[in-house]
Amino acid sequence: MQQVKQLKFSRSNYYQGILQLRDINDEMMRFVHNQIVKRGDVAITKTVNLPKGKDLYITSQKFIKILGKKLKESFGGQITTSSKLHTRSKSGKDLYRVNVLYRPVKYKRGDIVTIRGDQAKLLYVGNRIFALDLKTGKKIKVRSEDLPHG
Repeated sequence: MQQVKQLKFSRSNYYQGILQLRDINDEMMRFVHNQIVKRGDVAITKTVNLPKGKDLYITSQKFIKILGKKLKESFGGQITTSSKLHTRSKSGKDLYRVNVLYRPVKYKRGDIVTIRGDQAKLLYVGNRIFALDLKTGKKIKVRSEDLPHG
């Protein structure tokens, strides 16, 4: 894996927000690192390993939001974005830090799941989820919220 660039900042702990990755696999982590390397002007200044994931402290709020959306588009799942007041500038403007939480869908193509009481076989799991209703034989679009969690 190519090394993520460490940019020079006056404070080595500088960050504008946190990308919170939960229940991710190696492919997803490589995707995040590749996106940061491609960008070039963004860096991870701190990584916190947690039992179910990682928190990446990143130097660009805008990029954190973009990366969350790209993860969801590429792998499916859910993103939750929140902001927290960090400080107030000398001119009186409120400055916020952003957190983007990403959780992938825990299912893959071919899995049999219960959706709204009916058995279905997942045909496609990505930005959109499609399944085959095993009772009717019809292809259905599934919202990630309708998949069983647990």
